[in-house]
Amino acid sequence: MTVRPRTALYMPGSNLRAMDKARRLPADAIIFDLEDAVAPDAKPAARAQVLEQLAAGGYGARQLVVRCNALTSPWGHEDLQAMARSSLGVICLPKVESVEQLQAVVALLDDLGREDIVIWAMIETPMGVANVEQIAGFTRVSALLMGTTDLCAELRLPPDPLRQGLLYALQRCVLAARLAGIMVLDGVYLDIGDKPGLQAVCEQGRALGFDGKTLIHPGQIEATNLVFGPAPGAVEHAQRLLALWEETASAGKAVAVLDGKLIESMHVDEALRVLATAEHIARLQQE
Repeated sequence: MTVRPRTALYMPGSNLRAMDKARRLPADAIIFDLEDAVAPDAKPAARAQVLEQLAAGGYGARQLVVRCNALTSPWGHEDLQAMARSSLGVICLPKVESVEQLQAVVALLDDLGREDIVIWAMIETPMGVANVEQIAGFTRVSALLMGTTDLCAELRLPPDPLRQGLLYALQRCVLAARLAGIMVLDGVYLDIGDKPGLQAVCEQGRALGFDGKTLIHPGQIEATNLVFGPAPGAVEHAQRLLALWEETASAGKAVAVLDGKLIESMHVDEALRVLATAEHIARLQQE
């Protein structure tokens, strides 16, 4: 079963030291950023540095993603062409608003012989939210990522730790992801020194149904991993549930009850996800 990342850390493609450090960080995914985090005159050098990092490897169990510039930008085509020459399997696209945008990117990747590359689509605008069901259902999209900073700006929302003005967009994107059977990650938290605030927004995101969260600083990883990771006792409970389910099936029975609660196939799926996440965490800790 595919592990859905609890944490996906943006790393500026222009910061070689930070990308090197990422090999030792307990983030589940690293997003090398060629877009917002890189100044226009530094983009060619950043692209080359990211290619070098991908070729060097050493990131272990961490999923590697590159956020490319939009295809309509001066750098988008070269970003995609460069990544197509690498071993990269996932590209993050900013400000996705339509299936037509995705089709153009996929057509270029296919022409470059990279039909295997999948897309993490960022939802950062009102139009992206309005079309999110079609975007999520596009065949090469494997994840939705919330771009909450830009979305707040475009919606003209005042600062609000409860994110009240964002709740409709957040929940709609979670629903779209679930309908499409793909994962969905919450947006970044900008105040890197506010640990209680980060904790609160992580718990809100988990309650809304997000699989994990995108981050901008290594200091945010530990708290976010705890919120989006298995709860205390969850691994042991998942093991007992699967054992009981197998016993029930072997006995030819249709109903299983664990700790007084009826067990159904949906609970089995969740138990498998918990154990897959626990195995992934163990691999990260061994590196």
